[in-house]
Amino acid sequence: MTDCCQRHQKVPETRTWTSFLVEITTDSAIMAGHTPSPHKPRRKAKGAGGPSNLGHSISVESSGRAPSFPLAAFFWPARGSASQWEILPIILMVVGLFRWAASLWGYSGFQKPPMFGDYEAQRHWMEITTHLPITQWYFHDLQWWGLDYPPLTAYHSWLCGKIGSLIDPSWFALYKSRGVHDPNLKIFMRGTVMVSEYLIYIPAVVIFVRRFSRLSGVTSWSASISLAAILMQPGNILIDHIHFQYNTVMLGFVVASMSSMLAGRYLWSAVFFVAALGFKQMALYYAFPVFAFLLGSCFSPKINVLRFIRIALVTVIAFAILLLPFVLGAYKEWKQGIRSKPAPLPLFQGLAAYLDPKAFYYPIVEQLVQMVHRVFPFARGLFEDKVANFWCALNVVVKIKHLPAELLQRMSLIATLASIIPPNLILLVRPRKDLLPLAFATTAWGFFLFSYQVHEKSVLLPLAPMTLLLAGSQGLSKEIRAWVGFANILGCWTMFPLLQRVDLRVPYAVLTLLWAYLLGLPPTSLSVYTLDGQASFKKIVTALIHGAFYLAMALWHVLELNLQPPSDKPDLWVVANVGVGAAGFALCYLWCFSRLVLQSDILPQALAGKRSKAKTN
Repeated sequence: MTDCCQRHQKVPETRTWTSFLVEITTDSAIMAGHTPSPHKPRRKAKGAGGPSNLGHSISVESSGRAPSFPLAAFFWPARGSASQWEILPIILMVVGLFRWAASLWGYSGFQKPPMFGDYEAQRHWMEITTHLPITQWYFHDLQWWGLDYPPLTAYHSWLCGKIGSLIDPSWFALYKSRGVHDPNLKIFMRGTVMVSEYLIYIPAVVIFVRRFSRLSGVTSWSASISLAAILMQPGNILIDHIHFQYNTVMLGFVVASMSSMLAGRYLWSAVFFVAALGFKQMALYYAFPVFAFLLGSCFSPKINVLRFIRIALVTVIAFAILLLPFVLGAYKEWKQGIRSKPAPLPLFQGLAAYLDPKAFYYPIVEQLVQMVHRVFPFARGLFEDKVANFWCALNVVVKIKHLPAELLQRMSLIATLASIIPPNLILLVRPRKDLLPLAFATTAWGFFLFSYQVHEKSVLLPLAPMTLLLAGSQGLSKEIRAWVGFANILGCWTMFPLLQRVDLRVPYAVLTLLWAYLLGLPPTSLSVYTLDGQASFKKIVTALIHGAFYLAMALWHVLELNLQPPSDKPDLWVVANVGVGAAGFALCYLWCFSRLVLQSDILPQALAGKRSKAKTN
């Protein structure tokens, strides 16, 4: 029995013999590898003979079987379609509808002075970038949501601010617009998120799913189901379209970089990843697998020095173009004699002794150093808030936050490298395209669990490539759906304390439960854990572990809703959330890494090498 389909009991008696014969003919054509079309069939895609996304042969998708989870049932009438363009408009309209409906809720910091929240930070950056010269962007009033994202975010803010000022200049009036809660401004700000996502993230995901599904031998119907599941990912909607952020812009550039790798367009892959880094520094979570794959592709299957040089040059040029407006702005002010009293460099203070404050290059160095200082805030400590990673969970048992900052930084660096080097060594030795989502997910989990200055919202970074596994081989099988669903639901659950601060309990419940229902996941369904045929130890253990976590999450919600924590432990429920979440994310890291090892086929060859050495000795 397949994971996505179940056999009908019998053919309904009301069906006419004509329709019955047509269905048999159609199914037979599809089982033979042809589309139910009178026209000449398309040439079979490369790799189409491999395993389909549903767990068995392609014929399963169009045979007389019924879907076993609701999202597959929704697209069931289109199972015989040979073109993705029949389903894609439906997906784009539905995901857009849910995004706009979600945006009707409140946002971070709504009517919560004095600092309000992320919404005000994004609006304020539009304010300063449209009114101040570029040389002041990273220096202006740092106590009020000072700009602390890379340059591409600043350019994006400038563009949005310019467009918004044409509609209503008061939205971004310098100093006077702080904390404004104009309903029309909310519509505009929500619209900027939606338009940015439809211009960058959604096209990147559509193209990636198309390429990855073809690479994996997955049919267009299965790929459409996967695409809908990926775009309905609840965490992205909750954080970007309700809480308010632009994370999907950065994620879109990352997915575009991965998609370019699948297409063999390595120069574009480097450009897109520079854009991701230029938009949010959190894209560093993916830097190691990008480097490992691109470097590995230069030496496997044969050494290609020219490709290596071209990738390196394009990367340097892309970074130079990204920083060029700041360099030109600083040089222009120096040439015009516009120079305030030189301030001490916030980083590399010893460097000032070797530089001439009157030289033309000093304002440029000052700009770049201040940018690095703002983008990488090492002075903030190991973690600021309660986040479900290793260090915050460990701090509950052993108070490590009071240790010297340098020691904590070294501990974090060692632990992070220990978790991310093994998966990237595999990708470096085996630069295979089918390993990309697993390598990206494993590395991002390592960063999330062990790196410095992790935020609750950072869980979106490992969830993004892990969710892309749905578009690959066996992507809609019970095992992958169970683990991808577990990671996403656990991720949303760990962000609940953040969402609850701005009264977003209802959209959290609706979007998370809706996604679980569509994919047949707990708590709405236990179908992914049902044992088909022979029971295996692995399936039983997975069901028991996931079941324990789902019960813990449900019990936690009951307790936090009905019981006030003790007065001497006001963060009891948040700390419990951290502990459970960190343990679950560690399991996700181990699952992704183990699957990467097995799928790369590196382990059997290593064992074979040991055996041959033993025989030689």
